[in-house]
Amino acid sequence: MTAIHREVEALQTGTDPRLVKRMPSGWAVMGRDQLLEGYCLLLPDPVVPHLNALEGEDRAQFLSDMAELGDAVMRATECVRMNYAIFGNLEPALHAHVIPRFETEPEAFRTKPYFAYDLSNAPHFDPDKHGDLKARLQAALGTID
Repeated sequence: MTAIHREVEALQTGTDPRLVKRMPSGWAVMGRDQLLEGYCLLLPDPVVPHLNALEGEDRAQFLSDMAELGDAVMRATECVRMNYAIFGNLEPALHAHVIPRFETEPEAFRTKPYFAYDLSNAPHFDPDKHGDLKARLQAALGTID
């Protein structure tokens, strides 16, 4: 069982405060770290080992949901671009990283992958600190009025 499996179980029971929206293919959640505010993940439900384990409409739906989440992050954060990443090397279960990129990032990092940052001291998601951003993401996805 991977961290992705455990996360999806927590989402299914309603115990994860990072939940943004239940999407057709899975769960949109805010990332545990918020170095770049608005960083989100899309977790499939049911969990599968990798993108290639999905076929046809299921694969198309996951990728469409990923792009829809990216659109919402862009609207909620006013970032200049979005990065998307699907690795699965550390946690061998499908999950997509949806990463806003900002003009205010340090010059040395603007053209590098998000994971080039030292994330060990990144601010963690905090419902009090990030609640407004989460609400903007939900509004952008049409989950609240």
